[in-house]
Amino acid sequence: MLAGSALLAAATVITGGASEALAATGPVQVPTPTPTPRPPVGPADGSPLPGVARSRHAVGDPRGSDVVARFGRAREARFGTMFKQLTGFAPDDDLLVGLSERMVEARGAEDDIRPDGLDNPDMPAGFIYLGQFIDHDMTRDATPLADQRVDPRGLTNFDTPRFDLGSVYGGGPTANPELYDPQRPGYLLLRQNANGLEDLPRGANGSAFVGDPRNDENLIIAQMQMAFIKLHNHFMDTEKNFTRARQQTRWHYQWVIVNDFLPHVVGRQLLDEMIFALGRRTRARTLFYRPGNPLRPMMPIEYSVAAYRWGHSGIRAEYEMHDTSLSPNPAVLPIFSTETGPNPRDLRGSRPLFTDATVDWNYFFDIPGVRPPDDRNMARLIDTQVARPLHDLPDSVVAHTPGAIIALAQRNLLRGKRLGLPSGQDVAAAMRTRVPTMPAPLTNDRLGLADPRWGGKAPLWFYCLREAELDGGRRLGPVGGRIVAEVILGLMQIDLGSYWNSPAGFTPVGGPSFRMGDLLRLAGAPVVVPAS
Repeated sequence: MLAGSALLAAATVITGGASEALAATGPVQVPTPTPTPRPPVGPADGSPLPGVARSRHAVGDPRGSDVVARFGRAREARFGTMFKQLTGFAPDDDLLVGLSERMVEARGAEDDIRPDGLDNPDMPAGFIYLGQFIDHDMTRDATPLADQRVDPRGLTNFDTPRFDLGSVYGGGPTANPELYDPQRPGYLLLRQNANGLEDLPRGANGSAFVGDPRNDENLIIAQMQMAFIKLHNHFMDTEKNFTRARQQTRWHYQWVIVNDFLPHVVGRQLLDEMIFALGRRTRARTLFYRPGNPLRPMMPIEYSVAAYRWGHSGIRAEYEMHDTSLSPNPAVLPIFSTETGPNPRDLRGSRPLFTDATVDWNYFFDIPGVRPPDDRNMARLIDTQVARPLHDLPDSVVAHTPGAIIALAQRNLLRGKRLGLPSGQDVAAAMRTRVPTMPAPLTNDRLGLADPRWGGKAPLWFYCLREAELDGGRRLGPVGGRIVAEVILGLMQIDLGSYWNSPAGFTPVGGPSFRMGDLLRLAGAPVVVPAS
């Protein structure tokens, strides 16, 4: 995706137009991924490395995401369900398709500069892409290819979700030497590209060598990957030890997730209700995310297919990347342009970074001690509208094969039905039995679904967006927020390697107020102070 065009890499390709037809003909098969080769690092002059495989995004379901639909609601493997007692919601496909057509912003990229009251004043746009980066870290599937082939449903062979920056470190210097600097042991590799810019190491076809190819799918997420590489290299300078530098990088990243990302997405009040200290360790009161095997926790479909897709509504049609004085052309780029050819002037990835697309992070996050620009990119409100370019995803994101669905909202809604998601009202009612202070489920009248064929229920993804919209759209509502907080905090608690489980406790550089802007400055990522 521009899946920060979010999380699109996890979206399925649905062909034909009816999910019942898919069920009749069997599951959509995930294409066998091409293993990433590990060539020696090329010359220092910036010429491309040979042989890296180009990632084709959104070509199938994540391995094992159909476990509930295929094996029943009690089954947990790589994926599972939080609410095993609930049944899947299966409205007619034409209702879902019709709803998806209503979920499109009226304005296109050419009108993005004009205020329309739908920007989120509480959320700089960088949090959409940080959310994408976090998703890729959680859902990365580094299971050896041979094991994937003998276990295509992900029932026994799978990596468990952790916030360990596997997308940055890969399997480590021995398993993935192409990610590391051969001249400086323990340091991650950045290189000067053919445009004279610092960039990820790339192959001859332009695709990057990264621990997760999805972090090269757009040029914002690619530069966020670079920021974490820089952060690790900073800690190598200070720690002089790879293991300690990696731990410091991971823990500062995890701190940002808990103390900056989640407050923007679900709100400080919910986190204060859930998080508590137990000696030097941190703990969370989770009521609904209780994986059967805490040592191999599953990813619930209510999270991955519905609630965490809140980010799709926050994407802008275009972004200002840096001050225009730094570039001969206006540094405002659409997520997808209508240009054809290998190098369209937009934010699509899998190609070398170019000058107009270079990011000044001051346009995407609050940077401590730096005056904000007049026109910082803000996320769009969390609501039931997605950016117009996401209605017609380009061929570089979704293969335009006959019958392919290229509208993001339609893909999400049909996929939720096919994978067995319960309705939003059923989830809200189940939550209220454990948390009496939660509001009563929203009726379809409140949600704006008048057709009686809905049966008084709504798709969970739509429900999460609409409940947020009805409350102003600045953060997720009670159902969506609770799902997201439970899963992220639950995984942080289960992971014995997280800073939550450090016997000595953990305080980031600069103290407890450390946020994403501090991380970017510590890393030495590009931040430009606006001229007076």
